[in-house]
Amino acid sequence: MAQRLLFLTGRLAEPRLQRTVAGLGLPEGTWRIANVGVKVAALMTEAIVRNRLKEPLEADRVIVPGRSRMDLGQLQEHFGVPFERGPDEIIDLPQYFGKGGKPPDLSKHDMRIFAEIIEAPTLSVEETITRARSLQRSGADIIDIGCQPDVPYPHLEDTVRALKAEGFKVSVDSGNFDELRRGALAGADFLLSLDEKTLDVVDGTKAVPVLVPRPHGDLASLVRAIDAATAKGIAHLADPILDPIHFGFMVSLERYAELRRLRPDVEMLMGTGNLTELTDADSQGVTATVLGICSELNIRNVLVVQVSPHTRRTVEEHDAARRLMYRAREDESLPKGYGGGLLSLHDLLPFPQSPKQIAALAADVRDKNFRIEVAEDGIHVYNRDGHYVATDAFELFDKLGVEKDGPHAFYLGHELAKAEIAFALGKRFTQDGSLDWGVAAAKKTENLTRHATEGATLKAARKEKRDATDRRDDRDDDQR
Repeated sequence: MAQRLLFLTGRLAEPRLQRTVAGLGLPEGTWRIANVGVKVAALMTEAIVRNRLKEPLEADRVIVPGRSRMDLGQLQEHFGVPFERGPDEIIDLPQYFGKGGKPPDLSKHDMRIFAEIIEAPTLSVEETITRARSLQRSGADIIDIGCQPDVPYPHLEDTVRALKAEGFKVSVDSGNFDELRRGALAGADFLLSLDEKTLDVVDGTKAVPVLVPRPHGDLASLVRAIDAATAKGIAHLADPILDPIHFGFMVSLERYAELRRLRPDVEMLMGTGNLTELTDADSQGVTATVLGICSELNIRNVLVVQVSPHTRRTVEEHDAARRLMYRAREDESLPKGYGGGLLSLHDLLPFPQSPKQIAALAADVRDKNFRIEVAEDGIHVYNRDGHYVATDAFELFDKLGVEKDGPHAFYLGHELAKAEIAFALGKRFTQDGSLDWGVAAAKKTENLTRHATEGATLKAARKEKRDATDRRDDRDDDQR
């Protein structure tokens, strides 16, 4: 039986919400809209909802506007029905209900991220642990200790033991087989990289070898190494090695596909750094494509390096991509329409309202507070005194009348700069909110249970107004 849905809204948004929900294809009689009597839906409060929403609700789920600031847990307790925060914009409702009638579940994945600390020999044990914690927060499952050629690592064992004591899974990555043996004896969980002739490095330890072809590109040698490990009962991963573009990239992809055909059940690993680090392109799209390949070939382990400035959040990107690909594969779907943060520069639906819809809103404004929105024709600024549109924020300054109001001018300048960036890139703009850069940048934390406190510019404006009043009172006293 289909769930009964109740959408809460305000007067301005009700007609548009009605049209949008009607077009979602929800079963007839399973949804209704309640206007709680506020003009702007985002301004509804818990008290308003409790006082104006008639019981019984006759609903299984209540969807409130994304911009509303209320404690949904308290409302759920009061009404006995789950309350959930929907998308910020009505235009996003189809995506919100696109997969199974609810937001996509991106909590699951089946891929492990090995995050390499490439300069580990130069770090103290404490510095390595600090770096490991940061990588783990970003999504890493295994901390990979990268040894460096001809760089002594006398504290390798101490580092491995300390990381293990902190609860980390640890791999040691070295071309020096003595270092690999030392890491294994110290308790490392994985060793990168061994071959058919060096497999005995793991003897007497619990370390899982990551096997590679040797010489490079010789798939037959990798298959022999896999078979040798299997015969000895040694758990292992296999990595045919991903090469950079123009240096064997396509052939290396063929090796992964061929190995999957030859050994359907072998656990595989792919090191993605030769593509993300060695390609001057925003790494989100590169990462999504590579992990899409991993998803198709059932490669459930990836080795990630984060060295170049343009890959500074590559662990977060791999984490987002593995969740997106898992969800799409489980749904037998394209990796599209799920969100997940891998769209950073451009948005799929950058302009939630058309110029005509913004004009209708502007005509209904009766106060002097400026509203700023972005549509396909440019930046819109409006209040009761006028509605102005421009593609360059500087063109709007002389229309705003804030030449003598420093705090207000600063605030509007900040918001208009964001709006101009959003217009230029085709991104979603929200006044008083941050531009959403997906996983490319950390998001500001926000308390969704209450409205924001006054910002610095509003406080300054109020102070300036009080000071002006005080000066005027002083003059009046002097005259008396």
